[in-house]
Formats: sequence, structure tokens, C-alpha cells
Amino acid sequence: MESPVPIRVLIVDDEERFRRTTETILRKRGFVVGSASDGLQALDTLGRESFDVVVLDLKMPGKDGNEILREMKQRHPDLQVILLTGHGSYDAAVAGLRRGAFYYLSKPCDIDVLVDRIREAFARKESLAEAERRVRDIMVPLSELSRIREDRPVAEAVEILAQSFAKAAAGSLLAETVHRTVLVLDHRGSVVGVLSFQDLLRALQPPYLRRALEKPYPPEAVALEPPSHAGMFTVMTQEVLKRPVRELMSAVPPLIDSEANLMEAAGRMLVLRAPRLLVVEAEKPVGVVREQDLFFEIVRILREQG
Repeated sequence: MESPVPIRVLIVDDEERFRRTTETILRKRGFVVGSASDGLQALDTLGRESFDVVVLDLKMPGKDGNEILREMKQRHPDLQVILLTGHGSYDAAVAGLRRGAFYYLSKPCDIDVLVDRIREAFARKESLAEAERRVRDIMVPLSELSRIREDRPVAEAVEILAQSFAKAAAGSLLAETVHRTVLVLDHRGSVVGVLSFQDLLRALQPPYLRRALEKPYPPEAVALEPPSHAGMFTVMTQEVLKRPVRELMSAVPPLIDSEANLMEAAGRMLVLRAPRLLVVEAEKPVGVVREQDLFFEIVRILREQG
């Protein structure tokens, strides 16, 4: 969608030829373009001028690109950042998405694709699709989520999950209200991880089975494997229940801004292979959006059409 006002773009890259070429092309496409040769210069420029979208190369001399991204988002939360990555930089790009980048592209990138991503980033910033619901509208507020301290035994977390299911069954609550994950907090009350069913199942596996799970396991091998684990489930469960939650929990889910649109949430879940995202406002956690929240939004749209 074309913007009625020029989109202001800042190109941050240490390759002068790339900067000049990209600036020239983007100006011809109607953008207002600035440039910086490194992250510190970019931060200084952003402190003096207003930009809608930043195109940031992750690999530059000096400060790491993701560190610059973090500082940009801290100082300018609404700023949309598109990352440029070189060959073999997938992990760094994913880390950038977790820190709130809008999108990433591999260098060299098609200029038409870059232009499209810039316009999409601007559309998100300007909320051009006001009628569509945002992440904040479908998330589960932090106050409604099950929580536990990281130093508490796993048995307490299991009881919390069991109570969630019991309440749902007793009150005939909709399926999307059942929380299958417990947020894990440190002694300051900050979110430090999550404990899910998958974490419990992983912990139940004896060490030799855990090693086997790390390698590809042919389906026929599973089908032919004799039942040699009699009684082990109970034994392992009793052991796991005594362990502190911190030993089983998964990392903090990837972050997403509460103002983000639902397509961005869906895309981030797919790219990061994350079933849930931690929703933040001004870097403070305010809720969680899960796969099932997006699914029930699909159901809502379907029924509204009918």
C-alpha cells in the first residue's frame, strides 16, 4: 500500500557502495533516505532526525548489529528495523527477530523485495489496518497466566496445571482458556522461562533415551522396538517431581510488541518455531499470545463472515 507521505528510511551499512546504490534507488522510488556507516553513527542520527524504518546490516565493525538493534528499540520503541544478513548468519537474524526486528533479508537482496518490506514495516508503524485486531486484543494478560518461582519443585507446577484443567472442566470454559504452560519467575518477579508439557516429557526420558532423541529415529525402529520400559514412567515421574523448576524450564519465549498485527505474530511463530510469544509494552511483559489464540481468531473471522 502506498503511503500518502514519504517514508523515511535510514540505511546502516559499512559498505559505502551498497549504501550509495541503495540510497539512490530508494530515492527514485519516493523514499526519503539517510545513511550511516556504523551502528554508533546510526544511533546518533536517530537522536537528531526522525525515521520510520531502519535497514540495518548485522555484520559491521564495532558494536554487534544485534546490540545496536537492542539500543535502537530501547530508545525508539516504535521504530521498525529490517535486518540484512550475510551467508551463515541465520542464528544472528533469528536473535534479531527475538529482539523485535520486523524482518530479515539475506544479502544481496532483491531491491523490489526490500522496497516491499519497507512499506510493510511502515504500514505496521502507522497502523494502516486499524480495523484488524492487534496482539494486545487476543493475548492472555499476565495476570491470568499460571506462574511459579524457578526454585519451587516441579510437583507444584504440575498441580497448578492440573487446577487449570479442573477449572476449565468445571466451568465449561472454552478450550482456548486452558493454559498448558506455566510462566517461571525469578525472585524479583521477572519472567525467566516457561514450563510446558514438552519440558515435562523431555525430563521424563532417561539419559540414554534423551541421547537417542537427539538423532533421527526411523519410524520403523519405533514400531519394532520391544516394550522394555515397564515401570520406568512412574519411577522417572517421581524423580522429576522433586526437581526445581529451573532445571526443566525452557527459555523465555520470543518477544513481540503488544501493538504488532496478527500477521506479524503468525510469521514470527513460524520463523522462530515458537508456539507462544511473550507480549511486551515498553519492554515490560504484559501477556502471552499462543498458537491457539491465533486459531480462535481465525474461527472468529470465519463465523463473522458466515
